[in-house]
Amino acid sequence: MFELLYGLPLLVKAAILGVVEGLTEFLPISSTGHLILAGSLLGFSGEKAKMFDVAIQTGAMLSVIWYYRRKILHVIGGLTREASARRFALNVVVGFLPAALLGLLFGKYIKAFLFHPVPVALAFIVGGFVILWVERRQKAAGAARVNDVDDMTTLDALKLGLAQSFALIPGTSRSGATIIGGMLFGLSRKAATEFSFFLAIPTLIGAGAYDTWKHRALLSMDDVPMFAVGLVLAFVSALAVVHWLLRYVATHDFVPFAWYRIVFGGVVLLTAWTGTVAWVA
Repeated sequence: MFELLYGLPLLVKAAILGVVEGLTEFLPISSTGHLILAGSLLGFSGEKAKMFDVAIQTGAMLSVIWYYRRKILHVIGGLTREASARRFALNVVVGFLPAALLGLLFGKYIKAFLFHPVPVALAFIVGGFVILWVERRQKAAGAARVNDVDDMTTLDALKLGLAQSFALIPGTSRSGATIIGGMLFGLSRKAATEFSFFLAIPTLIGAGAYDTWKHRALLSMDDVPMFAVGLVLAFVSALAVVHWLLRYVATHDFVPFAWYRIVFGGVVLLTAWTGTVAWVA
């Protein structure tokens, strides 16, 4: 079966990975972790594959820009005359900086040692238990302190930026770290989810641009169709998820995602231990 997956045309693999990226980027289940695991099953690995995984996150990010285009244009237009617009823009920058700085310092070591199926599976499981703990704590905490992203302070943004930094560990989930971190720091589920979307814009643009430039020697014009297919399908599938997730968080918690992480991570560890699946990086 897996030999059949290995033999799929490169564009089909790019399409599958684009959909995987779009469906998982904004859910608290780790898009990078799923891409590493899916790439392992598809026989799509190596330095160019790692760069592809980072680059197609730009497609998911573009879906957020499109979904919140009115809010973004309003903030840009109000930077010179509205204090609320300047505060919001500052919060996004402050929230972006911790992960950016830590990524520059430790990114290559993380890719070398943690971009592998077994560490990803362990992060899936640990993250699942963290979500269960936070959800239980949230039920006992009462009303949230911040119910709208426009009411966040710069300190709130910094705290969420530090929480997002945990997502440098593949399998943790960038959106999961910021949403769950936000809930811990007093944000409502909706406010934490929306700020996670906005943080995705500079984070994913920066990561994609930096990684592509750093490894530009690996690229050729022959790679353009592969990257284009991955980006487009990541955009379309991520846009659908953004629409759905904002409705979901209004009336549901993240407990189902926690159990999904725990079970899926356990399956990966079990198949790796028994040799049922030859997981490769």
